[in-house]
Amino acid sequence: WGLRHACSNSWLRKITESKGKAMASGDIAQITEALAKTHVGEVELSYKGRGLKLDNAESVKEMVQEIEQCRGLQSLRLEGNTLGVEAAQAIAKSLEAKRELEQCHWSDLFTGRLRSEIPPALKSLGCSLMTSGARLTHLDLSDNAFGPDGVKGIESLLKSSACYTLCELRLNNCGMGIGGGMVLASALTECHKQSSAAGSPLRLKVFIAGRNRLENDGATALAKAFKLLGSLEEIHMPQNGINHPGITALATAIKHNPNLQVLNLNDNTFTKRGSIAMAECLKVINFGDCLVRSEGAIAIAGALRKGLPFLRELNLSFGEICEAAAVVVAKAVRGKADLEKLDLNGNCFGEEGCEALREVMESLNMEDLLGSLSDDEGEPEDDEEEEEEEDDEEKEDEEDTEENGVNGTKDVIEEKVDVSDASKVSEVFLKISSVYKDEPEVKQAIFESTDALLRKAFSNSHSQSYSFISSLIVNLGLLKSEDKKIKKVAVLPGHLLALEHAAAQEFFPADQAGVLEEFVSRLVCVQNIMYI
Repeated sequence: WGLRHACSNSWLRKITESKGKAMASGDIAQITEALAKTHVGEVELSYKGRGLKLDNAESVKEMVQEIEQCRGLQSLRLEGNTLGVEAAQAIAKSLEAKRELEQCHWSDLFTGRLRSEIPPALKSLGCSLMTSGARLTHLDLSDNAFGPDGVKGIESLLKSSACYTLCELRLNNCGMGIGGGMVLASALTECHKQSSAAGSPLRLKVFIAGRNRLENDGATALAKAFKLLGSLEEIHMPQNGINHPGITALATAIKHNPNLQVLNLNDNTFTKRGSIAMAECLKVINFGDCLVRSEGAIAIAGALRKGLPFLRELNLSFGEICEAAAVVVAKAVRGKADLEKLDLNGNCFGEEGCEALREVMESLNMEDLLGSLSDDEGEPEDDEEEEEEEDDEEKEDEEDTEENGVNGTKDVIEEKVDVSDASKVSEVFLKISSVYKDEPEVKQAIFESTDALLRKAFSNSHSQSYSFISSLIVNLGLLKSEDKKIKKVAVLPGHLLALEHAAAQEFFPADQAGVLEEFVSRLVCVQNIMYI
């Protein structure tokens, strides 16, 4: 039955026999009691992976005896067996006196059981822990597929003093759903409230709940609990059908957890908005298969340039990212001394793009950190038909701007342009610069207008300026956008000359100029326009 450490004193008898010394039974009992109070390492009973079918009290009779006889039991491993209600009640009874119990490893414990059996079994086990006065540090109920009702089965336990000391909560692949996620969030919130009132606030460090169909509402509810806790170091929530509203809520919560080092949101859907919200947070960023896309990658690059000095791993694989955006990301990891791996596999670079990316990493002496690019999806296809349909609208916009006059546009900037809207700033910038002429008065008016616009926009925040650059690149047709309503413009010399002028001004962030150059230089090569 897999006993470990102080759960057996047979070794003590061997020592006394080998020395040939007779000891009174009272002396042995006294020594045994003293040893039970002085443990080296944790005291654990393990029945892991036995594949036992535990239906009733008789089937767990031997297990119950060992639990009762194990002094100072700290860890109980039951995973990999199948537990019925009656058997759970018998085990629960044996745990009522186990005050020292800290770790419950109870994953994969109900295989083949009816879903209706699981909540009462969990309630029995939970009640015994509350009765014993135990203070848990680890609770693992992963791979039990108990659904929302199963969460209700542990709700009372999670709210109780038994969980005031909880450090790790593992509920991976439990099928909680939105409702279960909300119940869980409420229980954690109540636990924090009650533990704080008792003078010892809950300080959960590791939270794992992948493959639970939490979706946006479940993730948002949990995010509120995370924000309150403020103690998390690892969050793992892959494959939960979360998109940008849930991702944004989690990003807000993460800012209130300064010790967070690992975030795994693999196989959810970020898009640009979620990526921007999450871009400034972590040491290990796993956004693989999250549809980060090129705009999101640029936002993350902005966060990399601004901070994240201790980043160890960045995974942006299978995110529909183009070569130019990947190069921007690669250049942004310059100086990250702790970086161990950059994963950009499965994106849209093409053979030449993959080689260009390798060359960039080699120039940074970081080529060994770049992961495999063997699953690259090839270069993205251009939407030529959409571009042709938009040409007439673009010409009309340019004519309107020219008729109204550039000076009038400058007045509009100062009074009406909402610079918090990056897409609007980009649109206004391109309209103004589209009427550029190589005439002193026109040139001066245009530069003054675009300078006023960008100076005001860039004064808001670093992330705002990255949003502008991203929107501008999309408007110029250099990057596909998730927003199908965004119109591409026909690139004119005035656009490029206005950008060249703006990038040389003191208000234009140097790192943003680098991002812009990475994309525009490709456009210039295609159109054979001189861009300095």
